Parts: sequence; structure tokens; C-alpha cells
Amino acid sequence: MATWQIDPAHTDVSFSAKHMMVTTVRGKFGAVEGTLALDEADPTRSSGEFRVATASVGTGFEARDNHLRSADFFDVEHHPWITFRSTRIEALGGDRYAVTGDLTIREVTRPVTFEVELLGFYRSMRGGRRVGFSATTRLDRKDWALTWNMPLEAGGWLVGDAVTLTIDVAADEVAPGGEVAPHDAA
Repeated sequence: MATWQIDPAHTDVSFSAKHMMVTTVRGKFGAVEGTLALDEADPTRSSGEFRVATASVGTGFEARDNHLRSADFFDVEHHPWITFRSTRIEALGGDRYAVTGDLTIREVTRPVTFEVELLGFYRSMRGGRRVGFSATTRLDRKDWALTWNMPLEAGGWLVGDAVTLTIDVAADEVAPGGEVAPHDAA
């Protein structure tokens, strides 16, 4: 079992949700950190946890980003982190896995399952070992007390309840002494 550290420069935590019932708003969190304990021989014995800074949310529109940071949504002043800690990994075949864990948003913790594809292990251009994978899940934001909304004059709601969460991860193996090998800059 080896320890791996998430590389925030090469990891994306992104989301999408419907806006005004017909368009899709996409955004991401710019600050992510975490560690993984990977068993390469039996990935179902692995575990991991990560967290993202709620203040780092960005959708490309400042007014919307500020609203997402407000008490109506993430309330970054009182809830600075979103966290995930795995509790079970199930093999789905090939390099696909179902990773279940506890997702905490605004101090509400609920189980969620990501469909994960292990993209592989490789050596960086600087020689350190790296791993990559992609994870996706769909959740109902109301389950985490993200209930703010506004009715539309023509019917329906301003913000959709269903959110797709996608995490593309690159992680660096931690050496026995606790140091991470330098990774590629690009």
C-alpha cells in the first residue's frame, strides 16, 4: 500500500447544473488537496480523501461566484471546506470502480458513489511515479442543504437540483521519507 498526494495543479473538481431549466452552468473549485492509499495489486483495498476550498469556486461570472460563496449556497465564511472520505471500493470490471464515501457540504454528510476510471500509473518527465483517474457522480444539491432557489415567471426554477460532479485527479507517490517527487510543470 503506497501513499499518494493529490497534485492540485493537475487535478480538476468541476460541476454542472441547469440554469433557468434549459442552459447548463459549469464551474470548478480551484483549491483541492488530499491523499490516497493505493493498493496496486487490489485497488478495492485502497482508500482516499480530499477536500476543496469552497471560496475557490469559479464559474467565469463574478456575480454568480459571489452568490455561490454566500450563505444562500456554500456559506464559505462558516463552511470553508467540502470533504470526501472513501468508505468502500467495488470493482466494476476493467479499470472501472464504484467508490462510495462520505461527502460533507455545509456540515451535512451523506453517502455518495462515484463511478471511477483508473487511467493508469506512469512516470513523470522528472522521474516520479504518478497516477491518474477520473470520477463522476450525480447528486441532488438539496440533500446537502443547498436549497436556495427562485421561481421563474413562466414556471420552473432558476437553479436545477441535479448536479453532476466530475473529478479528474493526478497524484504523486509519496516516498517512504514523506517527500513527493517533483512533478512536471506543464
